[in-house]
Amino acid sequence: MADETTRITMVTGGPILVEGPVEITFDDGRVVRSDRFVVALCACKRSRTYPFCDTSHRPKHRRGES
Repeated sequence: MADETTRITMVTGGPILVEGPVEITFDDGRVVRSDRFVVALCACKRSRTYPFCDTSHRPKHRRGES
């Protein structure tokens, strides 16, 4: 019998990594799907592609700035 366990990894200060594929159902009934092997879910809700993480939470710096 195949291992049916879904692995979820919490990244401190980062996304929630879920082994895919995934189907996410919101409380309003909307459903989003991803067939990727690992899906990064946004934990800070600042993503432009929420519920997926697009690293919008990271501060943007120009080259030469620290």
